[in-house]
This record gives sequence, structure tokens and C-alpha cells, in this order.
Amino acid sequence: MRLHTLLARSAAVMAMAAVALPPVGAAAAPAAAKRAGRPARIGMPPAGVTRPAIEKRLSVGEGELITLPSSVVDVWTSNPGVADVYVANPRQIHLFGKDFGDSTVFATDASGGVVYSALIHVAQNSTSLDRMMKAAMPDADIRVTQVGQIAVLNGTVASPEDSAQAQSLVTSLLNPGVNMSGDNPSLKIAVVNRLRTATPLQVNLQVKFAEVSRSFLKNIGSNLLTRDTTGGFQFGVASGRAPGTIGNFDTSRLPLLDASARYGLPAGSLQLPFDPKTGQFVLPNSGSAYSFTKDSGGTRSSIGLAGKLLGLDVLSAIDLGEQNGQVTTLANPNLTALSGETGTFLAGGEIPIPISQALGTVTVEYKEFGVSLAYTPTVLADGRISLRVRPEVSQLDYSNAVPLGGTRIPALTTRRAETTVELGSGQSFMIAGLMSNTHNNFFDKTPGIGDVPVLGALFKSNAFQRNETELVIIITPYLVKPTNANDIVLPTDGYKAPTDLQRVLLGQLQSGQTGGERPKPVMQVAPAVAPAIGAAAALPALPAPAPQPDRPDRPDRKAVKPADRKGAAAPAPGFSIN
Repeated sequence: MRLHTLLARSAAVMAMAAVALPPVGAAAAPAAAKRAGRPARIGMPPAGVTRPAIEKRLSVGEGELITLPSSVVDVWTSNPGVADVYVANPRQIHLFGKDFGDSTVFATDASGGVVYSALIHVAQNSTSLDRMMKAAMPDADIRVTQVGQIAVLNGTVASPEDSAQAQSLVTSLLNPGVNMSGDNPSLKIAVVNRLRTATPLQVNLQVKFAEVSRSFLKNIGSNLLTRDTTGGFQFGVASGRAPGTIGNFDTSRLPLLDASARYGLPAGSLQLPFDPKTGQFVLPNSGSAYSFTKDSGGTRSSIGLAGKLLGLDVLSAIDLGEQNGQVTTLANPNLTALSGETGTFLAGGEIPIPISQALGTVTVEYKEFGVSLAYTPTVLADGRISLRVRPEVSQLDYSNAVPLGGTRIPALTTRRAETTVELGSGQSFMIAGLMSNTHNNFFDKTPGIGDVPVLGALFKSNAFQRNETELVIIITPYLVKPTNANDIVLPTDGYKAPTDLQRVLLGQLQSGQTGGERPKPVMQVAPAVAPAIGAAAALPALPAPAPQPDRPDRPDRKAVKPADRKGAAAPAPGFSIN
């Protein structure tokens, strides 16, 4: 764009001078006429391409006054929508930024020579942008550098959440009027996030399952079976389970002797089985034989009684059972995962479960059991941690097994919790708990006769059951960092298999000493870098560490150089293994 403001002003000044000073103009007329007789010589600029001599950076809305070394007659800008020019006088021009982008400015004199040339970069006001970021995030150390259509964020923030908020805020400030709610907003300036976090992003989660289950069961059952052995009308009573069987006395193994004389018959006319134990002849179908059977459950003791009462064969059994049980479960899984990622852990196995399908086919489905853990940590501001956690402990339960095709498929006893919590590094939270007390009392009796005092006890059974369960699930997250491999002690350190002599004669399961105690998490002091961890995540004071026992010397372990140990002991947020 050509600006002729300077030329117009010069013409106006000359016209006014001609009107106000006519004698001077008349006196100068002969000299002017004399010069007009000779052709004017104007210097021509050298041929070639002229590039901008300097680069200048302006903010949107910022202006500068430039004083030129000589007068100019023409000023041109390549992109007046980005950087515009205002000519104050032949020796001074104003530059001001209007929008993001680049523009070129040239100013030439009457002979066409370039008096001033510059490449103008117009960006967001960095001072105001830094001031806005400081007001919005006072604990963060953020620097914004803009190059053309790209802005780069550098510095340190407390957490990934702060990093995302800083990027969103800078994007909105650098792109005013742009709708950010869409999926792909049309941005004038793209923002590249190079911010670092002051806290480590690895989270170690420790979970404790602590359960104590007690059970008490008492059973008293009466079982009765009778048979009428008299002639005519037969009568019998049965109650409870089948305590056994009442049958005829087995005479097949008794010797047959001549019983004719006993009944006044001629000799040799009658032979009967003879019982040597009683010294009596046994008449056919005259004796009773009793047999007892144990409770099918096999968990109770039985007292059996058999005999004749009022002409009846009576077989009874009293089942007495009492069970006391206590089960203690303590599981302590732990797992480390990156912030924002999901970590899973399983210590157990898979049980095959057959499933019947159409046309007699059977498929097998595997079900996991054991100790499992799945969680997703997210490191928030002030060092706090948001956890989506799902711990589970399951075990096989054969007491509730289901028979299928001659195979007993065990059930699964499961303790599971799934929740989302927020807490600081090193803090503990009881995410789930259970206290259950149940009492059950059962009576199984024959209506009517079971209510008769004393005698009715033979026609009823009693069962009493009590269960008590206490369960607690506790989680503790830690912000962690790697440690020196030489400082880690493994459970297999120092293990040596015993010889045959040590195993057979001395009963040793191992030969040698195990390593020292396992390393424990130790909180470390955060480095003095901005941003500082806020007071909302104050960590509890830790007691002084207990003295560690001396580890046995191991020839296969390399000694750690002091220089290496010094480098590995640099303080950092979270904890390390010492």
C-alpha cells in the first residue's frame, strides 16, 4: 500500500508559502527560470532485491515511534492487517501491531533509496500473558515463548492436571473469539506443552485384606426305626434318617442239629439251627438282626440303641455333632503403575468349569481365583492421588461344590471392593469393611408326638449355628521413584539347596542363610523446586527408622562405589527403597 500523506503535506506547505511571501517568490523567479533551463538529475537506486534489514517483535496493540536518519517520501507495508504504519512527518513513522502474524515494512526517500526496512513479528503480549498465568496459577513456574503460529510452554508444574489446565488457559488467551467446545477448533496459534511435573508419576499401591471368620455348629438328631414282629397286623414307626436296618437272624452259618427230642418227635425227624453262644435252637424267622449306618454327612457322632420293646423291634440312633472353626486371611498385594494408566495383578490361578451346550457338547470356561488387584491412579494437584481401585480375594469352596457328571465343581468364596477415593501419598484409607454375626436355630420334629414332654425328644432334631466374620480392606498409595539395584534384597538371596545328607538325616529344607530384611518404603523430602507442594497434602511425620541388622557378606555381590551411591541418593518426591 502506498501512502502519499507526506507528499500532500509538502504541496500544501509550498502553496501557503507562495501566497504569504510573493516578493520572495518574485525575486527568486529569475534564478528558478535559470535552473529550469537545465535538466534535473535524480540519483537512481541500484538494481537488485532488497531484504528487510532488521527483525522487530511487537505485541498485539503495542506501538513504536521510529525516527529515521533522513526524510522519506514513500512508506509501504505488506500486511496492514497485522502491522500498520502511520507517518507523523518525513523523519518519523509509527508502527503498531494489530493481529498475530508477520508483516514487512519499507520506507524509501525521493531517490528510491531504502531508508528503513524491517520484518515485523506480531504476537500476544508476553508480559501480560505471563502476568495472567501467574495470577491464575501462582504456584507454577510457566514460561510462554511464541514463534510465529506456535506457542511453546516451558517450566514446572505440580501435577499433570495443572499441566493440562495451563495448556487450556494459554490456548484460550492466544485464540480469542475461537469456540473451544468443538472437537477440532480452528486455532490461530497452536500450543505445544513442554511442561514438566515436580512430582514423580509412578504410584505404588499397597492393599491389605484382613479377615477373621469364626463358626460354631451344634447338632442333636434323633432317628428311630421300629418293626412289629407279631403275627397279624404289622406296625412300624420311622423318624429322621435311616439309622440302620432290622432284619431276620441269619442262620445260614449255624450248624443243623437234631431237635426231634426237644419237641417230642421221633429221632431224626426235625433238624434246626443251633446257636453255640446261647446253647439254644433257633426257629426260622424267630430272631431279629440289627445293623447301624453312619450319618451320610460323616461329620457327626452316632450313638445306636437296638432291642425289643413292647413286642416291637426298635432301632434308634442319636446323632451328636459339634464343630468349631476359625479362618484367618491376610493378603497384602502391591502394584506400581504410571499415573493415568491401569495396573493389574493376580496371584492365584484359573479353575476350569464345564458348561453344557446343545447336542450334548460341553465347553470349558476358566474362572480366575486368588488375590487380584486392578487400579488406575491419577496424580492431582498438591501431590494428592485419585484412585479407581478394585481389589479382590477369592478361594475355592468345596463345601458348596456342585456335582456335575461325576465331578464336583467347587464354588468360589469372594471378597471384592470397587470404589474411587482421593488421598495423599503415604496416607491410608479403609475402603471397605464387614462385621457380620448370624445365629440360626433349627427344629425338625414329628407333628404332635414331637411336642410330648420327654418322649417327644425321640421324635425331633435340633441344630444351632453361629457365624462371626470381620473383614477390613485398607489401601495406601505412595509416589515412588526407581532405586539402585544393589540396594534391593530378594527372598532368594542366600538360598542354597540342602544335600541329601542334610535333607534326610538333619531334616533341613535349605542350606545357608537368607538375606537381610526386605527394603521398606521411606518417604523423602521434596526438592526445593517450584511449584511447592501445597499444605492440603501434608504428609504424616514418620518415626525414625529402626536399625537394620548387618547383612551377611556375599562374595557374589558387587560393592557399591561411593560416587554411584551419592548419585542415586538425590532427594526427590515420593519414596525410594533403602
